[in-house]
This record gives sequence, C-alpha cells and structure tokens, in this order.
Amino acid sequence: MMELGRIVDFLENKVILITGATGFLAKIFVEKILRVQPNVKKLYLLVRAPDATAALQRFNTEAVAKDLFKVLKEKHGTNLQKFLSEKVTPVAGDITFEDLGLQDPSLKVEMLRDIDVVVNIAATTNFDERYDVALALNTYGAKYVLNFAKKCANIKLLLHVSTAYVSGEKPGLILETPHYLGESLNGTSGLDIDEERKIVQEKLKEVKSDQNANDNSIKIAMKKLGMERSNHYGWPNTYVFTKALGEMIIGHLKGDMPVVIIRPTIVTSTYKEPFPGWVEGIRTIDSLVLGYGKGKLTCFLGDPEAVYDVVPADMVVNTMIASIAAHANQTSCETIYHVGSSVSNPFQFTTIQRCGYLYFTEHPWIEKDGKAVIVGEVKVLNSMVSFHRYIALRYLLPLQVLQFVNFISCQAFAGTYKNLKRKITFVLRLVDLYKPYLFTKCFYDDMNTEKLRIAVRKMGDEENIFYFDPRILNWADYFQKIHIPGLRHREFK
Repeated sequence: MMELGRIVDFLENKVILITGATGFLAKIFVEKILRVQPNVKKLYLLVRAPDATAALQRFNTEAVAKDLFKVLKEKHGTNLQKFLSEKVTPVAGDITFEDLGLQDPSLKVEMLRDIDVVVNIAATTNFDERYDVALALNTYGAKYVLNFAKKCANIKLLLHVSTAYVSGEKPGLILETPHYLGESLNGTSGLDIDEERKIVQEKLKEVKSDQNANDNSIKIAMKKLGMERSNHYGWPNTYVFTKALGEMIIGHLKGDMPVVIIRPTIVTSTYKEPFPGWVEGIRTIDSLVLGYGKGKLTCFLGDPEAVYDVVPADMVVNTMIASIAAHANQTSCETIYHVGSSVSNPFQFTTIQRCGYLYFTEHPWIEKDGKAVIVGEVKVLNSMVSFHRYIALRYLLPLQVLQFVNFISCQAFAGTYKNLKRKITFVLRLVDLYKPYLFTKCFYDDMNTEKLRIAVRKMGDEENIFYFDPRILNWADYFQKIHIPGLRHREFK
C-alpha cells in the first residue's frame, strides 16, 4: 500500500519548474499550489517569450488577469502582486531547445541548483498539428525537459503530462503501462524517433524547393505527413502519436530519476475549484456542444451507447499534485496514472445529448439579429453509410436546388445557401477529426490512480483539498449546471 505524507506539508519550501505555464492545465496547477500552500518557496514558470519582461507580461495577461485567479485576488487583495513577485518567476524559454532555451546563465545556474520538481505540461494538443511542430514540442520537447531535470542537483521527481489516447484505438481495458521505445501499435517495425525527424527535414526541404511553395502549402504538407506517419504505425492522429513518442523517450532515458506520467482523458471545466465551470479553449466534446447550441449541429456520427471518458480539470490537477508528493525521492520509478472516468463512473453520449437539449431550450443562444436559436434533438447516426445518406438528403439535395435557383439570379436564397454550406463544412470537419473516438470501445484502467485516492483518503481532511474521485460526480448535474454554462460564458463568441 502506498504511503503518503501530508501533501500540503510536502509542498512547503519546494521549488518547482512548470513548463507550458500559460496553458489551460498549467494555470490551474499554479493557482492551486499558490492558494493551498502559500509557503511554497518558488515556482519557475517557463513561458515562450523573447525575454524575462515579455515572459512576465504574458503571465500577467494570460494567467493573473483571468478570473481563474479571482479567489487568490480576494485572499491577498492589494498584496497579490507582492505575493506573486516573491513566489513566481516567469522564465523566457522554449522546450524545443536544449537547456530549455534559457539565455540568462546566472538564472540557469540558480534553477539547476534549487529545483526540486519539474512538471512538464507544455504541448500542442491539435489532433492534426503540423508534424514538424508536434514532433518538436511533444516528442523532442519531452526529451529536453528530461535532460534539464537530470541536471538539477536536488531533483526529486519529473512529472510529465501525456494523454490517455496514446493507446490508440485498441478496444477493451487499457492498462496503466508504459510505451517502450520503438514499439508501434500495429506491429509495424522500424519506428525510430531520430529517423522521424530526418523524414520531417527531408520533406520540408522537398516542399520548400518547389518554386510555388508558400506558408500554406508547407503547412498542408506537414499536416498530411503527420497523419501519414501516425497511421503507418497504428496511431489515429499526429497529436497522440507524438505524445506516445515523448513517453517512449522519457522511459528510455530517465535513468534513476523518479518519473510520473499523467494520462488524462478528455479534460473539461473545473468541478469545484477555484470555482465551478472555469474553462479555456474548445476541446473535443465542447465542439459538439458549441455547434449544437448555435444550431449548426442537427446530426452526428457515433454510438449513442458508447462511453466517453471525461474528467474535470481540477481533478486532473489534484491527481498531479498528489502524485508528486507520493513519488518524490523514489529511486528509478516510472508510475503511470490514467485520470478519467470510464471505469469508475462511466459517462454516455446520451447524457450530453439530454443535457444540451435541456440547457439550450431553457437558455437559447441569441444570434446577432436578436433571434433565439431553437434546438431540437440531435440525430445520432451509427455508421458512415447512414451518416452520408443523411447529409445527402438533409443538406446536399437542398443545396443542389438552391444552386439552381441562384443560377437564375434569385438572390433571396443566397444567405440560406451559405448557411447550409457552413453547416456541412462544420459537421464534416468534426467527424473527420473525432471519428476514431466516436465509436470508442476503450476503458481506461485506473488502478494506480485508485491506490493514490486511497492513500489521500487516509490523510483525512486532505481528501477534501485534493479530491480526484470521479464517483462523486453526477454527470447530468455537472454538464447542465456547471460545464455548459461555463463553456457558454467563457468560450461562445
């Protein structure tokens, strides 16, 4: 059984480096630590910026200025900036370079001397990201963060945030086990990370040699290459492929350093802290909610009975903090935590259907012309054949009629024609991106995470501070009363 001291006590007087510090999860992580343990010694926040002044400005603008920090503002009042200046040091850097691109030699010496824990959250999460960008950030970025952590004189742990979907589309129970260097998901041999970088460099050289090449054509070529290389080895998209490669590098090169890999599923808005419903950015399931609420989504492809694995962001952050306290100073460990709900508290697509309908019926989206969008039940189609048939009958046939009408100069239909085209484009785009997850038969085992929950539960009051048990969630209440209102308030433009 895992032994765990008080988490709040562990954080006291610690120095922590956090990469990707202006990202969604990282900001929640930073806010939580500052709120529950103001006696943390120092948080170094790695920020992509040209210099320290710009890094500080980005932190203030993209983090402190957000309402995420309103509880801290209420707690410290006019002393907040003084408190932050003592506890937080934004650092200009970039994980795609050795030594994280640090330019200030004295600052680097200070960090290597003092850092206790490194938390790597920096990543690109776009499913169809450019392959050169995704490989640099998600794969080689992980390597450079590991190399930096290994140089830290007092390092106690490297925590790396990955994704549960590194497992690909394999159905069944997915265990909390590592990915080993060179192993593909489909058995295809020859997976070599350095070779992948050479393939990227050769493709870039080839594309740029074309006299007609421009930024857009290079971008398209890199996106296509990423999907091709991912599919070749059995992964559905560039994001999860490059994250899996990042895990492989860490596992292969970590040596005796204790490592924790956190694999969240679909991350949604905060459940409780610092307040319910804080979210930033549109994620997988949110695209469906947004499209439905605005009247763009009347049908979708998927299995209505499928379990969609989602988890609130504050539960992910609490797992991260608890795992740091649990594994710091262990020798040569590599522990993987699935942070999700498909085993502990399954959530079905029909729940989000029902919650979306009830919420937007009571609180309809108002268009620019002042008219309310009237939503109906979404038709969920369970095969590609039925999906294409529905699209043809509902959208393409009316489009053909309208095109003919437009041909004889009846401009009254022009607006309807454009709206239909936008709806088709929107739905087809979502299906193309999320098709691997619409019929998912994956369940993410969380036995390691359950052991961590038990250890935290033994600490008594700390279970209320660092809660991450999805069984406390009522999904209907969470989506209808917390997530969808929060998403609408912060992300519907």
